[in-house]
Amino acid sequence: MKFSFSRLFPALLAAALIAAPAAHAQDDLTPKQQEAVKKLVHDYIMENPGIIADAIEALRAKEDLAAEAAAKKTLADRKDEVFSDADAPVLGNPKGDVTVVEFFDYRCPYCKAMADQVADVIKADGKTKLVMKEFPVLGPESVTASRAALAAVSQKKYDEFHHALMRLKEPLTDKVLMKTAAEVGLNVDKLKKDMDDQKIDTILKNNLKLAHDLNIDATPTFIVGDQIIPGAVPAQSLKQLIEQTRKGKS
Repeated sequence: MKFSFSRLFPALLAAALIAAPAAHAQDDLTPKQQEAVKKLVHDYIMENPGIIADAIEALRAKEDLAAEAAAKKTLADRKDEVFSDADAPVLGNPKGDVTVVEFFDYRCPYCKAMADQVADVIKADGKTKLVMKEFPVLGPESVTASRAALAAVSQKKYDEFHHALMRLKEPLTDKVLMKTAAEVGLNVDKLKKDMDDQKIDTILKNNLKLAHDLNIDATPTFIVGDQIIPGAVPAQSLKQLIEQTRKGKS
């Protein structure tokens, strides 16, 4: 059973008041009484140091709950920006009855490990829209890879390029990116030019802001229905989330 400091303090305060002259029981604490309370609290903490860890844990749990509630409110208030962003690449069925949103980074090993599984789930389902939120948070190479992927949209090669990047094992240098682009049939000269489009700056900036407002700080993070799920999600769990959301809508 965890110790509650909030229950201890009133008792300590009462003890200090009882020790004071009865005539002053209703008055503000005197300096002497304040010192007595401080000593009682200090001595108890020294004898029971575990209450500090308990208090920190309780505070963190409270903050986590508050952050989760705030994120869900943001999700409800900005659902169009999350689920129907015209600038976000879409895989799967664009007219699907369920939308899955993924925030990811091309250098994230968990994103890479899940990429084929996610693609298989979406393809097998056939009725799910997958919105890709480029979220390059792992360094300059991640940013360059996201810029290249978003630039591939104008050549209608995002799907192929995205999966090719996710399968790469080597560092995402400019040379590797352009080699991979050529292998999937992209016009490399056009790609390089399109990567400098200011619209891509806006997309990435908006994605980072949205992630911050949704309290998303991990890749991958999935959004399905009203649920925000950080970290890798097993294929079976993703299937279940899609089905639950679909049943909820019906």
